[in-house]
Amino acid sequence: MREYLKFYIGGQWVDPAESRTFDVVNPATEQVAGKVAAGSAADVDRAVVAARAAFPGYAATSVQERVELLQNILDVYQKRAADLGVALTEEMGAPATLAGGFQVGLGAGHLTTAIENLRNFAFEEQRGATLVVREPIGVCGLITPWNWPMNQIAVKLFPALATGCTVVLKPSERSPFTGQIFAEILAAAGIPAGVFNLVQGDGPGVGVPLSSHPDVDMVSFTGSTRAGVEIARNAAPTVKRVTQELGGKGPNILLDDETFVENVVKGVGGVMGNSGQTCSAPTRMLVPSARMDEAIAIARTAAENTTVGDPNTEVAIGPVSSGSAFDRIQTLIQKGIDEGATLVAGGTGRPDGLTKGFYVRPTVFANVTNDMTVAREEIFGPILVIIGYDSLDQAVEIANDTEYGLSSQVAGKDLAQARAVARRIRSGWVVVNDAFDFQAPFGGYKKSGNGREWGDLSFHEYLETKAILGYSPEEAG
Repeated sequence: MREYLKFYIGGQWVDPAESRTFDVVNPATEQVAGKVAAGSAADVDRAVVAARAAFPGYAATSVQERVELLQNILDVYQKRAADLGVALTEEMGAPATLAGGFQVGLGAGHLTTAIENLRNFAFEEQRGATLVVREPIGVCGLITPWNWPMNQIAVKLFPALATGCTVVLKPSERSPFTGQIFAEILAAAGIPAGVFNLVQGDGPGVGVPLSSHPDVDMVSFTGSTRAGVEIARNAAPTVKRVTQELGGKGPNILLDDETFVENVVKGVGGVMGNSGQTCSAPTRMLVPSARMDEAIAIARTAAENTTVGDPNTEVAIGPVSSGSAFDRIQTLIQKGIDEGATLVAGGTGRPDGLTKGFYVRPTVFANVTNDMTVAREEIFGPILVIIGYDSLDQAVEIANDTEYGLSSQVAGKDLAQARAVARRIRSGWVVVNDAFDFQAPFGGYKKSGNGREWGDLSFHEYLETKAILGYSPEEAG
């Protein structure tokens, strides 16, 4: 069993202010997999003091110095990739192939992208007689979720370090192992003392004092919309910058053409992956009403072929993250049945043969109307709803009829038509035909948050803009 009883603060592994721990439960076995120190406001304060002290020196480093630091981190990260994968499977139940493959690979991809962007980023820009200078914002509090730990730490931490900021990281208490290994990676890579600090714990104990701390200049949070509202409230009295990546209920508009069958299958897989615990998952599949029966047959087969079980074996999906998540998902599945949606596959209870672990049956509802609970709420489980449309205008209307606006998809052979539909969707990220790009800015409209992660635009969230007037071009040298 793992034991992580120290925090990384000021370049040292230190004891917490109070001797308290929390258990981490392996969702596949329902057994305790580790004990982790639980932080408090005192630990947050010590970490912020260290980050504040380190900020002037680190902010003054050159681009080349920061590139070299990030490259060192990448080298150590790659050496510890297998350790990260094993930890991910233990703490959140991700199948080993997903954890050690795509999950860990995302972290490396974002780090490589940050290095590339840092080499080319314009921190100064001459505009007439004014010099526009972009400077690091200061101390950043990073609060990350449990469902994609490597991705979410990477998309916050690496832009912060690239731009010259210092940070305090609070990983989710559901997936703290990877955060701890991440701190070990940074320490081994030679990160200067105080530039990166790790405090483990829950929202009330660590998240609240971090987001409200007067010496934290910026908070970046990923999680539920409910928690995001509380983060913003906590930050408001100190007028710090807050960026948020929150919930989603992504539409997936399938065009009526010969790629329809293939795209239904892909759409099912896009929801089931990571046990449905992805805020950008295409959980509302919109299909031509005339092809609803066809979509039902295809989706049923795809869902029933989705293997569920021990994440250390060759399965498509493992358990959901916790008992509370399992219970909530069961309630929402039953709600879909009660409200009259057609249950195509899955349903309540564990999959056959699984009596322990927080396993959910891959579930598909069809003939769903957009006012049903399963079409409105973010379920965060392997649950797909299929909604019919009679015209593309109606499809766009349904797609936009949500309080969220994080991620959407459009799939079809006619690229011009697909791109035209994509332009009409009120969403921060619209994927056409499974495209993927590490440079594409990621973030939401409406209650899905604000700010952008991924790519070079993520740098701007960690920068202040200074205009120096009276700086004519002939004097710029």
